[in-house]
Amino acid sequence: NQWLLMETPWPGFAILGLYLMFVLKWGPKWMENRKPIKIDNFIKVYNLAQVFVCLFLFIEGWRLGYLRGYSFLCQPVDYSDDEVPLKIARRCHIYFLVKVLDLMDTVFFVLRKKQNQVSFLHVYHHTGMVMLTWSGVKWFAGGHGVFMGFLNSFIHVVMYFYYFLTSVSDKYKGNVWWKKHITQLQIIQFGLIFLQWFVLVFQPNCAFPKWPLFVLLPQNLFMFMLFLDFYYHAYIKKPKPAQPKPVTPSVEESVPVLKSKINIHTD
Repeated sequence: NQWLLMETPWPGFAILGLYLMFVLKWGPKWMENRKPIKIDNFIKVYNLAQVFVCLFLFIEGWRLGYLRGYSFLCQPVDYSDDEVPLKIARRCHIYFLVKVLDLMDTVFFVLRKKQNQVSFLHVYHHTGMVMLTWSGVKWFAGGHGVFMGFLNSFIHVVMYFYYFLTSVSDKYKGNVWWKKHITQLQIIQFGLIFLQWFVLVFQPNCAFPKWPLFVLLPQNLFMFMLFLDFYYHAYIKKPKPAQPKPVTPSVEESVPVLKSKINIHTD
């Protein structure tokens, strides 16, 4: 309860409320008659910071969890005050704070007048991650849930490294190869996370609480389907070629044709 934003859910709800109002209403309205704000240098630092923080969380998940015998199939939460469980809980809290920081991605879109990137998928994903990670830290910081943050941190290392590359070199902007494979990684991520939660359904003796499954399984399946749909429309489905519009001849072009049809001479 003493950790930042963890005592009650209300500060988190307030942040999400302000976030949604800004990226969906206030921000676009405020930027409507303004030029995009130049924040390129700040974004470079932001992306690089995300890479290092996410890499730290990924390494710590491996070091404190899976190298010490964490199970991918059933891992109860250790609620003791021992050193390692407390460190894992602390890392879970940092992961939650990173998800709050991730909201800035959308804010940057708005400030740079890239409102087309503020999609339902983007906003839903960022909002949902803040809510889910807060709940995870509050009630089961560690155990089976570590895998989600562990894998997601790795994906974000790759993703924010790509964002950093695009911010320092124009040759990476619009690079379909990077975008396509990052989306593939995200789809694989949600599939693996879903399966890792799903195995708990068949393990009644596993001491990890089962009630989160009622939220986590539908949520991850929904995200899997949303990203799959995005991937299909962005990289598989070929847009239909535009039909050429009939060209209406000008008056000058029409006159000779009309003359020839009615056999009129203008000598």
